[in-house]
Amino acid sequence: MRSLLEWLEEYASSDYYPFHMPGHKRNMPQEIGPLKQVAFSDITEIEGFDNLHRSEGILKEAKERAASVFGAEETFFLVNGSTAGILTALSAAARQGSRVLVARNCHRSVYHTIYLRRLEPVYLYPGVVGGWGIADAVLPEQVEEALMRYPDTAAVVITSPTYDGVVSDVEAIAAAAHRRGIPLIVDAAHGAHLGFARGWPESPVRQGADLVIQSLHKTLPALTQTALLHANGDRIDRERIRRFEEIYQTSSPSYLLMGSIDACVRLMEAKGRQTMEAFSLLLDEFHAGLAGLDQIVLSGREIMRQGRMKDYDEGKLLIAAQGTGLWGGFLYKEMLARYHLQMEMAGDSYVTAILTPWDKEEGLMRLSDALWDLDKRMSQGRVPKGVWMAPGCGEDGNLPYPILQPSVPLYEALEAPRMMCPLSEAAGRSASDYVNLYPPGIPLAVPGEFLTQELIARLEEYGRQGLNLQGVIKAEDGTPHLPVIA
Repeated sequence: MRSLLEWLEEYASSDYYPFHMPGHKRNMPQEIGPLKQVAFSDITEIEGFDNLHRSEGILKEAKERAASVFGAEETFFLVNGSTAGILTALSAAARQGSRVLVARNCHRSVYHTIYLRRLEPVYLYPGVVGGWGIADAVLPEQVEEALMRYPDTAAVVITSPTYDGVVSDVEAIAAAAHRRGIPLIVDAAHGAHLGFARGWPESPVRQGADLVIQSLHKTLPALTQTALLHANGDRIDRERIRRFEEIYQTSSPSYLLMGSIDACVRLMEAKGRQTMEAFSLLLDEFHAGLAGLDQIVLSGREIMRQGRMKDYDEGKLLIAAQGTGLWGGFLYKEMLARYHLQMEMAGDSYVTAILTPWDKEEGLMRLSDALWDLDKRMSQGRVPKGVWMAPGCGEDGNLPYPILQPSVPLYEALEAPRMMCPLSEAAGRSASDYVNLYPPGIPLAVPGEFLTQELIARLEEYGRQGLNLQGVIKAEDGTPHLPVIA
């Protein structure tokens, strides 16, 4: 059967005149010229093009194809990103006010669901990957222990792979949850490319997870905002999934985005295995060409020996100057300003580059050349002063996400009266908003938690590095403040 994009292309070239939305009528004004071409295929739910929330035709067939390709019983198209999928999954799995077991390194959308559904979270804190200071995997025994303490848990939520490429033992965690009849939700937003070839981690869709959310746009060739929600088993009512999916997603879905999803699915169906196998060889070549670096360290599968993870996604390239105390913020800005290479994010002591099979050879060569040049400059001492971390920051002993104690529930904290407090005086106060680095949007502090001096010191260090720290607000005099419960 023809793809959705082919249907859209045929319709765009037909003589059907649009007396319907959208308002540009496939005739984008010259002043908005760059969008003129895509507007030809930008339609709404018209005759013959089905309905995302009540699919019976072309979209139903496209979703069934996606389920088959990714290994799910049922797959939902997401045009509001993985965020909509996470909101849908957790809302469907956990009734209002229930208890949920949540990995602390989950995305903010998990916490938004906790707020909206007034859930009671119990946090699982991952350990630290030695030498990197990043969050390790959530362990099956952690889940087992927590479920023994909280048998009334409605759902377990973890992230795998993480933003840094760490993969948990999803199969064992699913088994631990299922022994008690509890569903497992996996945020695999960064893992849509997994499970297509040997040598790569398996997809959590095929490892027993009940609901899995994957962003196609993060690692596969699809437009931004495209994602999938996969459902398996009967522990979570499908009608509840459909109900919340319709609540959290737009009633006017973009056919360009849905066409992009369908085209990406078809590509991976036809060429997924050979694409990922070729990508493995490309990464081997890339790492071999950087084997002699002296100051700079790159992540690879050997990172597994430094933690307790089940597997590692080599598409996430962590770049650090381990042992030197060099700021991740400096590495990020240096790669951008000097070499014109835009990294995905900066941590306190490293930067992350996302590599995919669709990286151009020229881009990888430029990255390789930049790393060699930076490594040489570091060896020769030609790195500016003032870009080194304070003692104690970035060390292995520091948990990636400090353990903070709650003072009031998240949903009460967000609605409580607030005041601005100087960051230096915030220890002992209760946060009234999220504090996180962005990306990836994983909270360092959640509304309603007591702020500790350890966290304040970390936030001050992030501020000195110039990292993208959300939730810390500069006053008129330039001093950093935090919103706290009044």
